[in-house]
Amino acid sequence: MVAQDELNIGDLRLLEVDNRVVLPVNTHVRILVTACDVLHSWAVPSLGVKVDACVGRLNETSLFMLRQGIFYGQCSEICGVGHGNMPIVVESVTVDDYISWLNTKAE
Repeated sequence: MVAQDELNIGDLRLLEVDNRVVLPVNTHVRILVTACDVLHSWAVPSLGVKVDACVGRLNETSLFMLRQGIFYGQCSEICGVGHGNMPIVVESVTVDDYISWLNTKAE
């Protein structure tokens, strides 16, 4: 989660993150989740996705986004004292923008 004093104009307090999940539109995406400490739940209601992250298990869900946009979610499992500090931001972009983003991350 981005600290309140580091937010830019237009950012949502308690929902903005420093590393967004960037995914391409019009592409089938497989999401695998697990946990290493306690139960978590990766939930983005506006995408209709909620999948539990369990220690020692690998859970799967899939997405097919039809439009570009920014989607907000959060951990929806009471997983400990840091539970309120676990926002999720999924940004869907065109395939060309996604490939450009991948190239910048690979460098």
